[in-house]
Amino acid sequence: MKKNIAIIMGGYSSEYEISLKSGNVVYNTLDKDKYNTYRIHIFKEKWVFVNDMNEEFPVDKNDFSVLVNETRITFDCVFNAIHGSPGEDGYMQAYFELIGIPQTSCSMYQAALTFNKRDLLATLKPFGIKTAENYYLDLGDTIDNGAIVAKVGLPCFVKANKAGSSFGISKVYKKEDLKAAIDKSFKEDNEIIIEQFLDGVEVSVGVISYKGETKVLPITEIVSENDFFDYAAKYEGKSQEITPARISDDYANKVRNEAKKIYEVLNMTGFTRSEFIFKKDEPYLLEVNTVPGLTNESILPQQAAKAGISMEDLFDNAIEEALNK
Repeated sequence: MKKNIAIIMGGYSSEYEISLKSGNVVYNTLDKDKYNTYRIHIFKEKWVFVNDMNEEFPVDKNDFSVLVNETRITFDCVFNAIHGSPGEDGYMQAYFELIGIPQTSCSMYQAALTFNKRDLLATLKPFGIKTAENYYLDLGDTIDNGAIVAKVGLPCFVKANKAGSSFGISKVYKKEDLKAAIDKSFKEDNEIIIEQFLDGVEVSVGVISYKGETKVLPITEIVSENDFFDYAAKYEGKSQEITPARISDDYANKVRNEAKKIYEVLNMTGFTRSEFIFKKDEPYLLEVNTVPGLTNESILPQQAAKAGISMEDLFDNAIEEALNK
């Protein structure tokens, strides 16, 4: 009997358009002979099932069911394609755990931790994971430009603490430009992180649970046409994403081991994509994404393809892993 799979997409953050693209790729890729697939749009104002005629049917949040033409549909598994809140920060994970529906991303705690860059870096530091020097600000804090520059130097990056797809991020070269960058980040989140600029090769490492084992995917080198790997670089073709990365075997082994260590230390499941920059021959962690982009252009599917894993196999495995948790 075919399983009913809900593919959740959208979300409450600036990343909702990217999430809709990812979700539709999953919907169009999954084997319809094996699964009954349903696109579920999750927005603050509505949770709805959207059929192929773009008709909308409300989701009953009590049990995540949908009433369609007097037939109630329930789901065997949820494929999580929501980037940002509430799909990547623990809220949807907690909800599905409470109502007893398996879902493809990591558990609630891991999602909440990895989505909070500040907490993630603090948690991993005792395990020897290297990170850039950083400075934290909360909305309402006094901004001391001198103290910031003394701690992280210039240039530096100002980032929203809980945001993805490079929303709310700026590269700052001059002390007098810090305030504008900080204001931009506070539009995305009430916590920000200001980080030292690391000048080195940037790589992205996908790690997934595949057929019951932790699998590190081929490494991608990021070469941005812009000043850094910003939104345009990620989604508007302003970068080269080279897989496998043009790095030495020594570099590759180091960053592969770090990415796998992070996955296992955090007791992760599902997909992750960790970003690193090499400084003095060592990989420094930037962030960990637990619901990475899943479009044809996205990094993790590119890495999976290089590993001989088709998009259909990648998504099918995620569902099977979730059902077997």
